[in-house]
Amino acid sequence: MTADKTRILDSGQVKQKIRRIAYQIFEENFKEKSIVIAGIDGQGYTLAKLIAKEFEAVSAIPVTVVKVMLDKAAPQQHEVKLDCHIQEVKKKSIVLVDDVLNTGRTLAYAMKPFLETEVKKLEVAVLVNRSHTTFPIYPRYSGFELATTINDHVQVVLGKDPAVYLT
Repeated sequence: MTADKTRILDSGQVKQKIRRIAYQIFEENFKEKSIVIAGIDGQGYTLAKLIAKEFEAVSAIPVTVVKVMLDKAAPQQHEVKLDCHIQEVKKKSIVLVDDVLNTGRTLAYAMKPFLETEVKKLEVAVLVNRSHTTFPIYPRYSGFELATTINDHVQVVLGKDPAVYLT
């Protein structure tokens, strides 16, 4: 990591983006009996928990947070797993969450368990969309659209002092 990094979003802005995503998910799913927010292990799962917390604050719809575990370096060589039984997501509306959408590769492979069962709806939410997709993955919910070069790196920090940096 280089010392040259530019803060794109500060703590307040990150929290505002998460809150807005939660509202948008509620607006698009207000008729649902329940919803599943599935986060990709790591920052995606942390973001999914934060979105779920905001969602619960604005909606009475029960929400389940699920962790999607995969090998990001070689996703085709290892099984993609959920931290719940597949029956818990069957016939449900799913929002698959990751921190940054770059090529769409990780999100495409993370969809595998949901494609192997019957789900009602599968949508994607990301905090930062870099729009360099090489896979046909487009987020339904995006906190921030960021025009970058393919060589730029976006770092999302979630936790006590959340922020987004461009390095």
